[in-house]
Amino acid sequence: MGQGGEGRWREPRDVAEFSAALRALRQRSGLTFRELERAAERRGEVLPRSTAAEMLRRGTPPTPRLLTAFVRACGDDANLERWHAARARLADQADRPEQPDEPERPEPEAASSPTAAPDRVPRQLPHAPATFVGRDRELTALDRLLAEDARDAGGSPRLLTISGVGGVGKTWLALRWGHRYRDRHPDGQLYVNLRGFDPSAEPVPPAAAVRGFLDALGDDPLALPPEPEAQAARYRSLIAGRRMLIVLDNAAGADQVRPLLPGSGASTVIVTSRDRLTGLIAADGARALPLGLLAEDEARRLLDRHLGPERTAAEPSAVDEIVSVCGGLPLALAVVAARAATHPGLPLRALAAELRDARLGLDAFDGGDTATDVRAVFSWSYRALSEDAARLFRLLGLHPGPDLSLPAAASLAGAPEHRVRPLLAELTRVHLVDRPTPDRHAPHDLLRAYARELADAVDPEADRRAARRRLVEHYLRSAEGADRRLAPHPEPLGLGPAPSGVTVVEPADREAALDWFTAEHPVLLGALDLAVAADAPAEAWRLAGALETFFDYRGHWHDWAATQRIALDAAGRLGDQGRAADAHRSLGRAHTQMGRLEDGHRHFTEALSRYRELGDDVSEADTRRGLGWVCDQLGRPRDALDHNDRALELYRRAGHRPGQAMALNNVGWLYVVLGDHRRALDHCAQAVELNRELGERHAEAGALDSLGYAHHHLAQYTEAARCFARALDLVRGFGDRYGETEILNHLGDTQLAAGDVDAARRTRRTAVEIGGQIGHPAVEELRAKLKETDPE
Repeated sequence: MGQGGEGRWREPRDVAEFSAALRALRQRSGLTFRELERAAERRGEVLPRSTAAEMLRRGTPPTPRLLTAFVRACGDDANLERWHAARARLADQADRPEQPDEPERPEPEAASSPTAAPDRVPRQLPHAPATFVGRDRELTALDRLLAEDARDAGGSPRLLTISGVGGVGKTWLALRWGHRYRDRHPDGQLYVNLRGFDPSAEPVPPAAAVRGFLDALGDDPLALPPEPEAQAARYRSLIAGRRMLIVLDNAAGADQVRPLLPGSGASTVIVTSRDRLTGLIAADGARALPLGLLAEDEARRLLDRHLGPERTAAEPSAVDEIVSVCGGLPLALAVVAARAATHPGLPLRALAAELRDARLGLDAFDGGDTATDVRAVFSWSYRALSEDAARLFRLLGLHPGPDLSLPAAASLAGAPEHRVRPLLAELTRVHLVDRPTPDRHAPHDLLRAYARELADAVDPEADRRAARRRLVEHYLRSAEGADRRLAPHPEPLGLGPAPSGVTVVEPADREAALDWFTAEHPVLLGALDLAVAADAPAEAWRLAGALETFFDYRGHWHDWAATQRIALDAAGRLGDQGRAADAHRSLGRAHTQMGRLEDGHRHFTEALSRYRELGDDVSEADTRRGLGWVCDQLGRPRDALDHNDRALELYRRAGHRPGQAMALNNVGWLYVVLGDHRRALDHCAQAVELNRELGERHAEAGALDSLGYAHHHLAQYTEAARCFARALDLVRGFGDRYGETEILNHLGDTQLAAGDVDAARRTRRTAVEIGGQIGHPAVEELRAKLKETDPE
């Protein structure tokens, strides 16, 4: 038959052949029964020589524990799993004949050997949750990870961790998978709740869990050694070679888990925890499955399972709102669904309205006991935090969301980044915050609500107010620094040094500034609301102004208009006419970009009136350029030219060279519109040269576009295309997608006029794509032009 890893394995056909194979294995090992006993002891296993001798005389397969000890003592570890597979197949065959060449002897009672344990098959796995839905991707991932682990680990047990925030369904997933594959673990299932995050009890000591497993395995309590290490060794001996499922639920950390891991064999171990258990992954080879929130369709299926599809189908909008408020957290959905199920007459829209009421906080998610009270479940993780991490978690409830960076967290806490980084890692490890990208942290909405409750209850109002002001200062100063990278000639800020505890981000260049604005865009809108709520109108006005250039470049015009309405209100609260005029001028620009020309004209006109009262020539000139833009859009080029001529005069009187360059460009453009192309070339060329001298690359791109437009109308298509190409290079470097769309539109016209239809088609297709993405007001015109170049 070939053992010890040599020859070919031949599956025993019956119990008699199995017993004969065991006897042949001992003979080939050359060991006496006393030597077998000592070999087993060296491995930490139990194999009394009398028991080994008796085992070979019996007509039934030995227990898994004895089989493991015997095979390994004989040196046939390589075929251990095959021995157990053969034993499992033959174990249920009853009344096997005794060996004819061996005299029959009575089977000793278990008590005759105090170290022997009965062959008990524990079934400790709790019942699978009846309302479990979805998680198909995660169940498939479990299958795949465990299959890979089986291929890679050799004789080691399969070890997998499931980690996630409280209430996300880690235990449910482990139980669902365990019940699905009970047949793969014929030697039983062991389960223990380690209470790693339990508000009512301390975590279960590993020694206590080991003792519970020994009891489940049927070990003789009188034979237990007193030392915990010896008990753990005995536990490993009893399960060695068995194919068991061991679920270690709600673990506090790797140290609590390691004494419960099998030393070898074909068992599967699943550990659930709010901690990421990186120690088990790094040192013990565990495979990790981080468990996220339910997908929207899975959340709906969960409500269907609880309430019945008829009830949910009757109120789809209410179901949408419930799913949205619960944010994909299974526990929250289950608690809300249970409330609806126990009140069948309660309309779901009433329940949705109750959840909407911010005054209720998390009360709507109270299921009536600590196991289903979302607030209580979150508290299990919170109570395990260090003091500093707990304070940071509470302060996260003050953040407007949806996520934040390390510098923002440092400002919120009023501490240096190097002190806050390990605190965020601690919160991430226990899943009180997620880490959607390497440099962003995001608490679940319900966790943020819980953190806000804790902050209101624990932290004094003065501390909360100071944290909010630090956060506003962080976003204000970082946004103004990034804006200076996009628009290098702003007015002096006069902010002075950053307040104590505020960390300021300083982007290195334009690209870094755009990246920062893009990442922080949704947060900055919330920070502006935070400034208003904190009664900081000056900061609100400044923050809105710092967002203008980014909103303009990326086509976020609705956000631009909304933030400038806040700035206008802040200026009114400050009683500052200059700031109010600035807000009106900015609103004029935003509305004009959106194609709301009458609104744009109204705001520009209001700004002009205020600047003239203040005697601010440069701002008046800026506003006249805006009015010229609107008039041009309204089909009034003569009025537009008058406004820009007056702006050029004001800039020259003030010695404002950047303004002169922009006014020259506008005047040149309007001469093109009016058909005076030669004068247009002169003004646009002056604008290009002046902007180049000033280093105003973005304004230079606009002037090159105008110059190319003038060349186009003079049928100088090669020169026009050259200007447009240079302008495109510049605006793309700034991320100005609106400007890119405009220039592409003009380039496509030139290519078509020059007879290059294919190039015109490609250019117009790109213009349509970008214009559609940003909601360019002329996108339909662009589509019509593209259609002109499409082949029949």
